[in-house]
Amino acid sequence: MEIVICPDATEAGRLGANAIVALLQRKPDAVLGLATGSSPMAIYDELVRRRQSGEVSFAQARAFTLDEYVGLASDHRETYHNVIRRDFVDRVDFAPAAVHGPDGLAADLPAVCHEYEEAIVTAGGVDLQILGIGTDGHIGFNEPSSSLASRTRIKTLATQTRIDNARFFGGDVDQVPTHCITQGLGTIMDARHVVLVASGHGKAEAVHQLAEGPVSAMWPATILQHHPHVTVLLDEAAAGRVQLYSYYRETYAAKPQWQGL
Repeated sequence: MEIVICPDATEAGRLGANAIVALLQRKPDAVLGLATGSSPMAIYDELVRRRQSGEVSFAQARAFTLDEYVGLASDHRETYHNVIRRDFVDRVDFAPAAVHGPDGLAADLPAVCHEYEEAIVTAGGVDLQILGIGTDGHIGFNEPSSSLASRTRIKTLATQTRIDNARFFGGDVDQVPTHCITQGLGTIMDARHVVLVASGHGKAEAVHQLAEGPVSAMWPATILQHHPHVTVLLDEAAAGRVQLYSYYRETYAAKPQWQGL
């Protein structure tokens, strides 16, 4: 796991975008894993800028989203299908139908979960997965106590997650769905490269546990300690609790430029 401490979220977004641009330049038909939420926005904004400048194209790429609320109407502004299109997909040049997400309105949700897993495998797996992290250490919607080997499935959202997400629902926690479909921790671990981005003091404890705590289902993101290629991009505030702060700064400063992320 590589910990990169950036001066701000904008720089973290630039580095995350660098990794995606480099991937698409060597593999134009790469499969991306897309996360919603505020943390990845700096990456998406930078990728939009680079698409507009002609530096990168998503025309041959495909993508899978991490999760989806269960029960929100298809035209609801906060379905993750609509959020990821508004925040990123419709701002670049993905081909029609190149971006896939689970159907939170399906009559047979377990079947949807199984089919989503199969679709990722059929696509050749995810080359680069973008992640955020919740204040309780969740990635995707894998809440504390999630199986570290879990696959795409239905989950009940923790109260804290619903409180955190209420800001997207006019501050009314009762409007936040109780259930979701999420890629499992085992599914996420199958991605060949994971780029996790976090900003703000509210993520500092979760980041500390992610990087330096014991691997535990109580902090689901800690499973990433077992992944062979994880890049964690932090602003100064999110790095505020890490014990090896100086070491992470020294390691990145001494990193050979050819190595990239």
